[in-house]
Amino acid sequence: MKSSKYWVAAIAVGTFLTQGVGFALSADKDWKDLIAAAQKEGKVVVFGPAHQEVRRVLPVAFEKRFGVKMEYIGGRGSAAAAKLAKERAAGLYTADAALAGIQTLARRFYAGGMLDPVKPLLLPEITDGSKWKKGEPWFIDPEKKYALRLFSYVAELITINTKFVKPEDYKTAKDLLLNPKFKGKIVAHDPRRSGTGSNKAAQLYLTYGEAFLKQFYVDQKPRISRRERQITDWLLRGTYPIIMGGDFAEIEKMRKEGLPVKSVFELSDLPASLSGGNGNLVVFNKNPHPAATKLLVNWIASKEGLEVYARASGRAVTRNDIDEASFLPAQRIPKPGTKYFDTYDWEFSVKTKRKVRGIARKLLKK
Repeated sequence: MKSSKYWVAAIAVGTFLTQGVGFALSADKDWKDLIAAAQKEGKVVVFGPAHQEVRRVLPVAFEKRFGVKMEYIGGRGSAAAAKLAKERAAGLYTADAALAGIQTLARRFYAGGMLDPVKPLLLPEITDGSKWKKGEPWFIDPEKKYALRLFSYVAELITINTKFVKPEDYKTAKDLLLNPKFKGKIVAHDPRRSGTGSNKAAQLYLTYGEAFLKQFYVDQKPRISRRERQITDWLLRGTYPIIMGGDFAEIEKMRKEGLPVKSVFELSDLPASLSGGNGNLVVFNKNPHPAATKLLVNWIASKEGLEVYARASGRAVTRNDIDEASFLPAQRIPKPGTKYFDTYDWEFSVKTKRKVRGIARKLLKK
């Protein structure tokens, strides 16, 4: 039996899709023909984040809208890449698309020659530059056609339990992270792996240098973890009152309910940074459901599909026609004209983060 929480999510999606927020699919021949072809294929296979709300909501919304099943495989990007590489070596092509973090898509999907261009699949309605904050769909790969960035949000630097961490404790990131008072009481997302951990470590490296990484990751004895839900739970319980990398949407929900938690987005020595999370859309070559894949690509890049995804994951988007303020705190939404450190810059992701992961492995001797 499906849980009541699942059905609440399904009802919410149904309400959202019937409130007229989508585009006029039924009136457009391109969409009608595409939907009919996708329905004949029956399904689309998508790799995406393990995020619980996304896993519940996104497949329900897609199937409700089009009558096409979304087989959603959630998990770590590195595990998905390894699985696909093994299948492809055996001549099996089972996946159609992925919603991926930049490091997995750059280092594994893109470098491994697994991708087809997304750009040629986009319908004119989607490529309309007036609907995008950059004046066009934002492709982040060197050829500007393989990886469509859907999310760009201000990432929290750290998150604290205010019952244990007071305002005088964090005037600067350096003072907070190296404070002897918090030795052994900080959780850091694993800096040796692709994702949040190396994003944070690379920013610290560029700001303070390699010596700081040793002072923090070795001398301060932080707890290293890759389990986002566990990291979040430790924060809420006060087991570890400072974390770097948790489930922001869950933390924000807890904050609104009155729990003593706070996300810090900027400090005097660390500027606010942008991230894309698992908001990069890619399409695999030799995909088994080409029509359903094209339908998915255009839906998830549309106002309707992207709003479903953004609300479920708690992320700001690269389109300009979605009311982000209706479901995000103001600090999460990039301000026009403000300079941010973009942790999803391609060169930074491919080169600097790789270097920092190597440093972290040496420091942590693993």
